Amino acid sequence: MTQPLIEVRGLGKAYGDFHALRGVDFVIGDGEFVSIIGPSGCGKTTLLKILAGLTTPTAGEVLIEGRAVKSPGPERAVVFQTFVLLPWADVLTNAAFGLEARGLGKAERTRLAREQLRRVGLESFEEHYPHQISGGMQQRVGLARALAVDPRILLMDEPFGALDAQTRHLLQDDLLQLWQEDKRKTTIFITHSMEEAVYLSDRVLLMDTRPGRIQETIEVDLPRPRDASARRTPEFIDVTSYIWERLRDSLQEPTAGAGR
Repeated sequence: MTQPLIEVRGLGKAYGDFHALRGVDFVIGDGEFVSIIGPSGCGKTTLLKILAGLTTPTAGEVLIEGRAVKSPGPERAVVFQTFVLLPWADVLTNAAFGLEARGLGKAERTRLAREQLRRVGLESFEEHYPHQISGGMQQRVGLARALAVDPRILLMDEPFGALDAQTRHLLQDDLLQLWQEDKRKTTIFITHSMEEAVYLSDRVLLMDTRPGRIQETIEVDLPRPRDASARRTPEFIDVTSYIWERLRDSLQEPTAGAGR
């Protein structure tokens, strides 16, 4: 692992007597791409919201470079599964929204937003509105908006989960290319897809329920840069199969409750 950037220590989140998360511990190095996968209801999204500073834990802490996370911060940006675009604003305005919230002048935020739209292949759609573009294109706008503020940490909550398989594969490839170009921005990626987790990541954190916790850390020893050919390698198939076996074991065990 590279120099630690994010430390999660004894993290818990309870809603009354129900514990969505308990005793969550892990460290993420600077420049790592880490996916988090687990059964539905194991608390993945709750964990990501705590990392983003959008939800407060009831136990433990999250540290970024030794500083406790208490609220959202400029070093973090979030890409959600739902596109969360402003329906009354065009693509350029949506891509620049985070920059406007940070107080940049119009000329500078327009320049930065246009650069990121170009990187995600939407330079010809600046004047379109969300209802005029496809779901995959809407998610590209969301990614451009996150990248435009140049965060040190990118938090992604199943960003491709609502897309068809073909679009999802294309966006995975695009994300890897952007990540490589950005000198491997530290990324935490929530997903339900074993193949997606293995294809994108340096490590996969496997979560379990009863309550939500990190069950196992799985190293992904696939060379970078990666392309679609990586999916056909024995290493990819072996790691994906192993994750499925561990998930299947979790799903077959009796549960005491579901996470959020």
